[in-house]
Amino acid sequence: MRMKSLIVAAGLLLPLAAAHPAAAAATRYEAENATISQGVVESNHLNFSGTGFVNGDNIAGSYTEFSFNAASAGTATLVIRYANGTTSDRPADVAVNGTVVSANRSFPVTANWDTWANSTITAPVNAGSNTLRLTATTAGGNPNLDYVDVDVVAAPPPGTVYQAEDATLSQAGVFNNHLNFTGTGFVDYVNVTGGYVEFNVNAAAAGPASVVVRYANGTTTNRPLEYAVNGSTVATRNYNATANWDTWADDTFTVNLAAGANTIRATATTVNGGPNLDKISVSGSTGGGGDTQAPSVPSGLAVSSTTSSSISLSWSASTDNVGVTGYKVYEGSTVVASPSGTSATISGLAASSSHTYTVSAVDAAGNESAKSASVTGTTTSGGDTQAPSVPTGLAVGTTTSSSISLSWSASTDNVGVTGYKVYEGSTVVASPSGTSATISGLAASSSHTYTVSAVDAAGNESAKSASVTGTTKAASGGPNVPFGSHLFPYAAGTILPTGSQATLDQKVIDYYNKWKAAFLKQNCGNGWYEVISPDADHPYVAEGQGYGMVILATMAGADPNAKTAFDGMVKFMLAHPSVHNANLLAAEQDTSCKSVNGSDSATDGDLDVAYGLLLADKQWGSAGTYNYKDLAVKHINAIKASEVNSTTHLMLLGDWSDSSDSTHYITRSSDWLIDHFRAFKKATGDTAWDTIRTAHQNLITSQQANYAPSTGLLADFIVNTNTTPKPAPGQVLEDPNDGKYFWNACRDPWRIGADAVTSGDSASLASARKLNTWIKSKTGGNPSNVATGYSLSGTAISSGSEPAFFAPFAVAAMTDSGSQAWLDAIWNKMLNTSFTSTDYYSTSIQLQVMIVASGNYWVP
Repeated sequence: MRMKSLIVAAGLLLPLAAAHPAAAAATRYEAENATISQGVVESNHLNFSGTGFVNGDNIAGSYTEFSFNAASAGTATLVIRYANGTTSDRPADVAVNGTVVSANRSFPVTANWDTWANSTITAPVNAGSNTLRLTATTAGGNPNLDYVDVDVVAAPPPGTVYQAEDATLSQAGVFNNHLNFTGTGFVDYVNVTGGYVEFNVNAAAAGPASVVVRYANGTTTNRPLEYAVNGSTVATRNYNATANWDTWADDTFTVNLAAGANTIRATATTVNGGPNLDKISVSGSTGGGGDTQAPSVPSGLAVSSTTSSSISLSWSASTDNVGVTGYKVYEGSTVVASPSGTSATISGLAASSSHTYTVSAVDAAGNESAKSASVTGTTTSGGDTQAPSVPTGLAVGTTTSSSISLSWSASTDNVGVTGYKVYEGSTVVASPSGTSATISGLAASSSHTYTVSAVDAAGNESAKSASVTGTTKAASGGPNVPFGSHLFPYAAGTILPTGSQATLDQKVIDYYNKWKAAFLKQNCGNGWYEVISPDADHPYVAEGQGYGMVILATMAGADPNAKTAFDGMVKFMLAHPSVHNANLLAAEQDTSCKSVNGSDSATDGDLDVAYGLLLADKQWGSAGTYNYKDLAVKHINAIKASEVNSTTHLMLLGDWSDSSDSTHYITRSSDWLIDHFRAFKKATGDTAWDTIRTAHQNLITSQQANYAPSTGLLADFIVNTNTTPKPAPGQVLEDPNDGKYFWNACRDPWRIGADAVTSGDSASLASARKLNTWIKSKTGGNPSNVATGYSLSGTAISSGSEPAFFAPFAVAAMTDSGSQAWLDAIWNKMLNTSFTSTDYYSTSIQLQVMIVASGNYWVP
C-alpha cells in the first residue's frame, strides 16, 4: 500500500473550462461505490464526501472504474475530486467506455491528504450506461479519489458539416496519414504560433449557433485554439490529449453568427500549434433544422452565346424564404457548374457538339429547387477544320514477350499537332503526345498489327498510317524488360548524364560485372546464391540479399545467368526465415550461412526482397521454379503485419520491434522507400500502402522543414514518431551520430530521387531538389568535397570520399534541369572510383545509383 506523508507546499490543480454549460445539476458518483482493482476504501483523512475514498495501490495499472448513466448521448463534463499528499505528480490514463480520452493526465500535489482538488474533463458519452476508468501510469499509483460529478449535455441536432481540408489554411496542411477521419483528410497545424484554419459558414438568420469541432491530439500537451467569428475573437478552447492521433473527440461551444456569409477562424496560440482538425458541424442559425423550404425553380434558361469549345447560359433569379445562395447547372444528372449568380459558361467542349442543360437553385440550408426547363446549345464548328498530315515511317522497335515498341515520323498541321492515336484494328491502344509508344501486357509469341493517326487541338484527326505488324517474343526467349531497353521513361524534365545511351548502359554493365565477381557468391552450397558483406556486422545480411535480388532482376538481359542466380537467392531467402514471421528473411548469417543473432528480420532487406520478387515476376513470369508473384505478395503482407507500426503507419526497424519495445516509435529514414510502397499497392491492391506511402512522404517533408530547413538532410533515425517525430538525440541503436546524416541516411537522396524520377510525384521532387540544391552549393560543384556524414545543419562529420555518400546525390541531381554539369561530375567520379572486395556497402549503393542514373530503373 502507498505510504502517506504530510507535505508543506500545496499544488492545487485549476479545473479546465467545461466544453459547454451545465443544463442541470450534475450527478455525483462516489468512489467507494466504484469498481476497484489493486486498492481499498479508506476514511482516515478529512474532508471527503460520502462514506470514504479510494486509496489505490502504489503500482502502475491499478485502477478505479465508475459506472454512470446518461439520459441521452452527448458530451459529459466529468469533475474528478482527488487528493495527492505526496511531493510528486500521480498521472493516470482517463478512459470513457474503454477509450482513453486523456492519456497520462496530470494529478498534481495538493497541500496534504486532507486537501482535495478538482480535475475537469469533457468526453462524448452514450445514452444509457457508461464507464469512467482512471488507471495509474506510474509506480506511485493513482491519487486518492473521492468522487466524480457527471453532467451530460445532449448532443446538438445534426448541423451543416464543413470539412477542414476545404477550409482556408495558413501554416497548416492537409494530410491523411492517420485513421478515422471523415472526408478526404484532415488539417495538421505546423508547430508554430499563429497557424490557422478558417471556415466559410453560411447562416440562414442571425443568432446563436452550436459549433462542434472534431479534433485529435496525439501528444500529452494541451493545444489550445483561439476562435474568431468574422474577425472578432469569441473564445479560446483547450484541446488536451486524445488516446493517439487516430482517436478523435468532439468539442462543442456556441457562437453568434450574422445572417448570410460568416468566417470562423481557429488559430493556434502556442508553439506546439493546434490539434489535428477533421471538421466542424454548425447548427442553429445555419438552418440545420429550421429552414426546410427550397427556392423557386429558375426560369428563363437560355443559351446566350457559343464558341467552338464553350456554351454560355443565363436565367432569371429564383426566390427563397431566406435567401438563394447559388445555382447548379446540370448536363443530365451531372453538375457541370455551380455559379453564385444567374449565368455560367461551360467550357472544354468539342466543336460542333450539342449539349442539353437544366439549372436548379440552392439556399444556405442546402435546400435545392427542382430543375428548370431544359435548353440545348451547340458549339460552333470553329476556325480550324484541317486535319494533320498522315504519320509516316511507322516501325516496330524493341519487342519482349509481353510488349511491342513503335515509332514513327512526326506529322504536320496548319495550327499544331497535339498528339497521336495508336490503333490495333479499330481500338485505340495508346495516345502518346510524341512519336513513339510501347504497347504492354501482350501475350508471348503473339502478332499485333498497328496503325497510327495524328490529332490537333481542335479535335481534327488524320487518316490512319500504313500498318505495321510486330510479334512478341516467346516466353522462354529472355526477360520482358531487358537491361538497356528503356521501356519505362522517366518523368518529364529528368536529366541523365551526358553521353550516348549506349555508352551509359555499357558503363553500368562493366561496373555490374565487377560487383558480381566480388560479392555474388555460392559459398554454402545447396544451390544458394548469396551477396557477401565483408564490411558489415556479419558475412551475410538481409540488406545485401535485397540489394542482390533487385540488381539481378534489373540487369536481366545484360547477364544471361541473371535468372539462375536470382533463383539461387530466392532459395537462400526461403531457407532463412525470420523466427517471428516465416514470410520474412532472417537478418544475419554467419560464414556457414547459418542464421544468427536472434534470427529476426531487418526491414530494409525485406523491402528490397519483396521489390526484387515483383521485378522478377515482370521479367520472367511466375510459372517457373518459383512463383515470384505469390512469394512477393506473401512478403509484402508480412512486412505490413510485422514491420509497419500500426499506429503511425511508419516502418519499424524489424519484426522484433513490438509495442513493448523501446524502439517501437523509432524509424530509419533509409527504410522510407516510396517507390517500393507504390509497387506494393499495385501488386496487392491494398490501399493501406497508399496510407503508408503518404505517412512517409509527410514525415520527409516535415523533417526537412523543421530540422534541416537549409540542407534538406534527414537523420539516420527518427524518434517519438507517435508524438512529435524528431531526429534521435544521440545513440539510439547504432552510433552516437544516429541523429545525423550518416551511414544509413546517406542513401536517402537515391531513394527519394528514385521515386521522383519514376513517378514525377511533387512531394518527392521537392524533397530531392532541396537536397540537391544544398549539396551542390556546399561542395562548390565538386563531388570530391562531399564529406562522410553531416549534421542536419550541414557541418561535416568526417573528411574522406565515400561512394556511399557522394553517389546517391547523382539521383537527386537528375531532378533539376539546371544541374547537368553537377550530375556529370558525380557520374565521372563514380566511373573513376575503384573498389576492393571488402567494399560491399559503397559498391552496392553506387551500382544501384548508376542503374537509376543511366535510365534503366523501373517500378514493377
